[in-house]
Amino acid sequence: MRREFIIEHIDEYVGDEVILKGWVYNRRSSGKIVFLLVRDGTGIVQVVFTPRDSGEENFKIAESLSQETSLEIKGIVREEKRAPGGYEIIGKEIRPIHHSEGYPITKKSHGVDFLLRHRHLWLRSRKQFAILRIRSELVKAIRDYLDERDFVLIDSPIFTPTSCEGTTTLFEVPYFDDKVVYLSQSGQLYQEAGAAAFRRVYCFGPVFRAEKSKTRRHLTEFWQVEPEVAFMEFDALLEFAEDFISYIVQRVLEKRKKELEILERDTSLLEKVSPPFPRITYMDAVKLLQEKGMDIKEGDDFGADEETEISKSFEKPVMVHRFLAEMKPFYMKRDPENNKLALAVDILAPEGYGEILGGSQREDDYDTLLKRMKEDNLPIEHFQWYLDLRKYGSFPHSGFGLGIERTVAWISGIHHVREAIPFPRTIDRVYP
Repeated sequence: MRREFIIEHIDEYVGDEVILKGWVYNRRSSGKIVFLLVRDGTGIVQVVFTPRDSGEENFKIAESLSQETSLEIKGIVREEKRAPGGYEIIGKEIRPIHHSEGYPITKKSHGVDFLLRHRHLWLRSRKQFAILRIRSELVKAIRDYLDERDFVLIDSPIFTPTSCEGTTTLFEVPYFDDKVVYLSQSGQLYQEAGAAAFRRVYCFGPVFRAEKSKTRRHLTEFWQVEPEVAFMEFDALLEFAEDFISYIVQRVLEKRKKELEILERDTSLLEKVSPPFPRITYMDAVKLLQEKGMDIKEGDDFGADEETEISKSFEKPVMVHRFLAEMKPFYMKRDPENNKLALAVDILAPEGYGEILGGSQREDDYDTLLKRMKEDNLPIEHFQWYLDLRKYGSFPHSGFGLGIERTVAWISGIHHVREAIPFPRTIDRVYP
């Protein structure tokens, strides 16, 4: 049985009669010719109707169709360099399935708020189609990279009893028996338990941050992949992270050329993304910013402006490492050569897209970890299971989290992460 015709594979059907099922993306007429741009969820193709090829009745139907009308078309595929995508279909028969009237998103300019309120329809536009196809390829590349290297998927819970990244950005959720739980900020701690059982593990899912931020880099709900590896120390983690990012970037370049062209993305810098990445310590990064005239001192965290300035000095993603330990969470291991520094890394994407990956070697000593928890006034009873990992066969291990939306935004060359997720959640938007 031959598979169903889809536009994405149109090059396999030249000269064949096909049945195309989809929606009218655009229509224009020129005398006795009707040009329909039809999308089917895999691409857009031009379908040409003339009275000679399709008959007067089919021609008149094609001439009357409105935007987003669903339909079925029978026609012949042919190469046509002048057509979008290099192929077109000579229409023979046409059957409307449902007539769409008054579609709200037209060729005219629309404001961001209008488009976000109509996000369920905006997804059908050419640019959004391209971005989310890139996202899909990115997700598949991530899974392929990890699965092919013997990682095991271990799903981390969404409900958690407490924070692993700081309580100020937790979403509270009422639970049974008047209990309160929280939406997860990260699946990392549970992946550490998985690493002790399966050696190489990862989780991939949504995480939540109650940050009252309106920047172009922030969402309250976003997706993150978090691998964790037993017996991996810090230098090996840096190599793992840069190889991982390089793989997924090159995969998108290979598989989603058309989508990148739709977005008019300059891919010249993306093509340079390969190991090794430049590496700079946190202290040196502070000095670099000071030399650029920025008001920053040791102990200050990097905001969007600082991350942008750092990345401007490099053509590839830059690895900022060995932050002051006081700036980082309790679970990060200290540098054995300088106890004031954490074996932590943030990877900043070029072109001002900011941090896309954060990781560290984890503290594997029971007494040290317990001491830090007490210093941070953490509820030890909620973390007893986490301490048990250091009590029963502790081992060196490392991992990171990579944010999907920021990575998609960078690769796609789009301004705001809200377009890098199908239905964005921000501090002022949970509809649709």
